[in-house]
Amino acid sequence: MKVLVIGAGRMGSIRVEDLSSDPRVGEVLITNRSPEKAEALAAKFGAKAIDWSMATTISADAVVVAVGTDAHEEILKPILAKGLPVLCEKPISLDLASTEAAISLAEQSGSKIQVGFQRRFDPSFMAIKNQIDSGLIGTLYSLNMTAHDKTPSPREFIAGSGGIFRDMHVHDFDLIRWLTDSEVQSVFATKAVREHFDYADFDDADVSSVIVKTVSGVQVLVSGTRHGALGQDVRIEVFGSKNSVSAGLNSRTPLHTVEQQLETNVDAYAGFVDRFREAFLNETRSFVSFSLGEIANPCPPEAALESLRIAIACEESIRTNSAVQLSEVN
Repeated sequence: MKVLVIGAGRMGSIRVEDLSSDPRVGEVLITNRSPEKAEALAAKFGAKAIDWSMATTISADAVVVAVGTDAHEEILKPILAKGLPVLCEKPISLDLASTEAAISLAEQSGSKIQVGFQRRFDPSFMAIKNQIDSGLIGTLYSLNMTAHDKTPSPREFIAGSGGIFRDMHVHDFDLIRWLTDSEVQSVFATKAVREHFDYADFDDADVSSVIVKTVSGVQVLVSGTRHGALGQDVRIEVFGSKNSVSAGLNSRTPLHTVEQQLETNVDAYAGFVDRFREAFLNETRSFVSFSLGEIANPCPPEAALESLRIAIACEESIRTNSAVQLSEVN
């Protein structure tokens, strides 16, 4: 099959590398607004660079959209109209109306969107999901979720990111829906700027917390920071009537324990790519399988829509200093 990757930045580079190593992919095409980046990436992985003007017209069997969020609408409309399978890096859009419009267009044209929520493909999180689904956890009581980026965002990224809930915590919100197999009923959120004051200039934050209740009754605590002093730290603890398990707690976890009985912070995760490199590979391979009709969509576009709805509910919770019901966010 022939796969077109639109965008040659960090995520585009990851997708090109993984697609190029998949024997089911016969040709990888790359296009980027800056042609030099596309040509350099193509040369590195034996792919083919094409002119940006051909991004939405060239023939391909599947497409990866790895451009900045502000360019998604421009790219997705003509691509989805062609009825192709598309791997779109999250988010589809930063607002509900545009996300719903993209989903509607895909349905009308027969296109299929897989959303880039790579945490679903992380081996440790997949093991947690399997234990929940198989009944080994028992009745699911609660989740504790931790998300700490290693490096604060540059100002130019903060300006268009959508904020800590729409940009960072949507990954946590997707995991909540996926792991619990339940929609979210309500949220209560807080945020603050504690150290990195560039975020304050954009009404954003470098620390955040969310209390989530699912429709099924699972209680969830989510905490996040835009800076991890020791490295990239993404973990989850799951508590049930039969077992309690964690994922993301290992020797590379950037954390010191006071008791010093666990070996941690050894070659700590240097960033989100380092933390989730295997997950990205699994995700890209799953997209190829999905495009070939071998599996069902492992991350449908509704995942992006509902995770965004939760993020918006968090923002409304902060505005009103109260819990917000998801049914009120339309």
